[in-house]
Amino acid sequence: MIPVNIPLITQQDRDAVNLALVDGWISGDGPVIQEFESVIASQVGRKHGVAVSNGSDAIELALRVLDLKPGDEVILPSFTIISCLAPILRAGLVPVFLDSDSETWNMRTDQLESALSDRTRAILVVHIYGIATDMSQVMSFAEAHGIKVIEDSAEAHGVFYKDKPCGSFGDVSTFSFYANKNVTTGEGGMVLTDDAKLAERLRYFRNLTFLDSRRFVHEDLGWNMRLSSLQAALGTSQAKRVAATIDRRRAIADRYRKALKGIDGIKFQADEFEGNRNGYWVFGVLLESHRRFSNAQAAMAALADAGVGTRPFFYPLHKQPLITQYQHRTVEEYPVAEALGENGFYLPNGLGMSDADLDRAVSIANEVLA
Repeated sequence: MIPVNIPLITQQDRDAVNLALVDGWISGDGPVIQEFESVIASQVGRKHGVAVSNGSDAIELALRVLDLKPGDEVILPSFTIISCLAPILRAGLVPVFLDSDSETWNMRTDQLESALSDRTRAILVVHIYGIATDMSQVMSFAEAHGIKVIEDSAEAHGVFYKDKPCGSFGDVSTFSFYANKNVTTGEGGMVLTDDAKLAERLRYFRNLTFLDSRRFVHEDLGWNMRLSSLQAALGTSQAKRVAATIDRRRAIADRYRKALKGIDGIKFQADEFEGNRNGYWVFGVLLESHRRFSNAQAAMAALADAGVGTRPFFYPLHKQPLITQYQHRTVEEYPVAEALGENGFYLPNGLGMSDADLDRAVSIANEVLA
């Protein structure tokens, strides 16, 4: 079976982690953490980076420092991972879901006005599967209505929107460094901002709300969301080759697109949007009236039988069984998000995949889907 993801860990990566071990830097504090935060912040044009234990915690922490109150509404795409929804619900906030654009699969920014209410306080933007959302429209809308913007760039590290890096927009931005991300620390994440006071609060809540004046005396309830120095050492090494990583992702996507483009009943995510190139964090396939497979599960089973691993697309948040337990708001119908959740899956594109396995995955995908 060709796995859907094989991470690429180089000798340079191993040497970086070993150096941290030799120097004795293994905790969630110290120069290795600071270097990693500085490198990522610099890459995306931010002044401050705060490393955390994973991408989900990054969103949780971002929501906390923006001082949103229970009952406040947060606009977000329905087509995204549960990690984006869970912190909103835990904070007592009200999610307002938008459908997806049929070409980019990002949230429909033309629905922002219809989602607005007198309780709207924030927008959580998610760049889906490696292509940038229309940030010009998001930022214009947010500025016009005094709304906070959280930019989740976990799937778009190294991707640009109009010559600006994804992660450089809004009040705060978040990243994940999970094993399949463009920069991996195994598990890990980061919150970035240009606001020094927000950065100070991020560090405060990340580290159990310790006070400078007296340790172990706490005025607020915080979290232990620290990233270890060993993870940070790996991340710093990985970050040095982000551009090469994007090139590799695009080359893999190009192989799949050329091999599968003539097959009736399948569709790909847009290769670019308003000149912004897709970084292809994953390579997705959407079935549209496919003559053999009625849904993604059937196609995935056939590919698995042939030796190719796959992963289903995200399931729409507005249809998650748990959402009935919480206050939420829907705006319109969600035909694209629902089609993506039912009929989409992605193929192997791990950075550690050999050329031979890529050749085999492309050939098998062509045979099965055709």
